[in-house]
Amino acid sequence: MRLPHLSAVSLAALLAALPLAAQETAPESAAPETAAPEGAAAAPTRDTVLATVNGTEITLGEAIVAAAQLPPQFRALPPDILLPGILDQLVQQELLAQTVPDLPPRAAIALAVERRSLLAGEAVQALGDAAVTEEAIAAAYEETYASAEPVTEWNASHILVETEEEAQAVLDRLEAGEDFADLAAELSTDTGSGRQGGNLGWFGPNTMVPEFEGAVAALAPGELSAPTQSQFGWHIVRLEETRERPVPPLEEVRGEIEARLRQEAIEARLAELTAAGSVEQTDLSGIDAAVIGDLSLLDD
Repeated sequence: MRLPHLSAVSLAALLAALPLAAQETAPESAAPETAAPEGAAAAPTRDTVLATVNGTEITLGEAIVAAAQLPPQFRALPPDILLPGILDQLVQQELLAQTVPDLPPRAAIALAVERRSLLAGEAVQALGDAAVTEEAIAAAYEETYASAEPVTEWNASHILVETEEEAQAVLDRLEAGEDFADLAAELSTDTGSGRQGGNLGWFGPNTMVPEFEGAVAALAPGELSAPTQSQFGWHIVRLEETRERPVPPLEEVRGEIEARLRQEAIEARLAELTAAGSVEQTDLSGIDAAVIGDLSLLDD
């Protein structure tokens, strides 16, 4: 929900002056605390009316939403400063809003877009919350990782050249005792890794192109590969070291699983709604796509 006409920034600007004003008007000493009298008012709710402007009520719920939209530094203001400041701003907004009997087209369209977005967001939140249960998380973890084995990761370096002949010449020089890092910096067309002595860092399965991964997987640490061709050229690969990445515990992948469950629930629901609904789209080929930036179409 966005408050019309006056943005959170203008509200923040108004609130910025409040601490000083509150300091100037504060009493010299605070009144002593007293127990709440019998028959005190019930605890406030979102429907508690904070002000009435020409018959239109402004509720605590509206004030809470307005406060939540402020930048963090203003949300950190003391509540006894923040609440009156927000209420004053909401009253001013309502007074101004009542001078506009009918929404202009641009505002009406913006309100419709915001309403649709808000409702869709609520639907997404509800779907995700329903899908992410401890039982669903445990089942997804079991399905994904129950039979998983530790994964081998490699730390490797390479020198990339254009032809097989060049690759063989590089291999000959390495076997003659020349330094791998020096040759990578001098000869490799992969200049990024070349500046690092040819080193590619750690990577796991399905990270590199198949030909390269196959060459790496066949090596023992310290060994050099034969010239190996990929879509990028010809490689001479040296395996530096290997390590085993263990199966991750549930807590390590909980966030990933929760995100997947949410996404799957949303996609499934959208598929159901699309199949059951009636969606007719205009052929956009007859519309100049540049109109998407023409804000003048929103005006009278």
